[in-house]
Amino acid sequence: MDKIKEKLHRRIKRSCGKAIGDFNLIDDGDRIAVAVSGGKDSWTLLHILNDLRQRAPVRFELIAVNFDPGFAGYRSDLLADYLQRHNFTYHIEKTASSAVIAEKLRPGSSYCAFCSRLRRGVLYSVAQRLDCNKLALGHHLDDFIETLLLNQFYAGKLAAMSAKLLADNGLQTVIRPLVYVEEELISNYSTRCNFPIISCACPLAGEQEHLQQRQRMKRLIRELSSEIPQIRHSLLSAMGNIHHRHLLG
Repeated sequence: MDKIKEKLHRRIKRSCGKAIGDFNLIDDGDRIAVAVSGGKDSWTLLHILNDLRQRAPVRFELIAVNFDPGFAGYRSDLLADYLQRHNFTYHIEKTASSAVIAEKLRPGSSYCAFCSRLRRGVLYSVAQRLDCNKLALGHHLDDFIETLLLNQFYAGKLAAMSAKLLADNGLQTVIRPLVYVEEELISNYSTRCNFPIISCACPLAGEQEHLQQRQRMKRLIRELSSEIPQIRHSLLSAMGNIHHRHLLG
């Protein structure tokens, strides 16, 4: 491992370990399904959790779980090859979600949002079949604060993400161990690790309005960070520092 990659690995692992401790994300005996899409975030999460697993004072298992939406050009075979070569336990769930979306999507509805709901449902179902009590997702610090701003700017509500919550099916607990990790760190680490980045192959990638809105939030935070270097961590802290008496509700 080169020195820069080693330094990035230590920084991400330290932040991930702090999040696990702060939010009690992992317990002894957990069997965790790690959602692996083939993007930089999920690859990073899998590798960091696997390193922590080997050194943690508690015992837990990891199973990499991939949702194959059935889009033409989606290379789940590359993902499977990498997981096998690196001795990860994994499961790939092949679906016909692309056909379901084409058939069921209502006019004016978000293609991406509908696909996301299908993906979550499949991941919950697979986690249950694999006897996993937790599902780990690769959302990072920037995802949390972008979602916070998106909800305020476009939905008129104070809401973001939770580091730990009960899944919609009431059976698994969803955890997000990268909550303290900035996207830039993950990008640099992923590049150094040469992960096989796999495109989602969505036929409408980049065209959905909410994706354009999220990119706008990224630009806004990037611009503000030049004047307020700590803005990301300040916004994240605000999510847990709520003064109800000074809100309308």
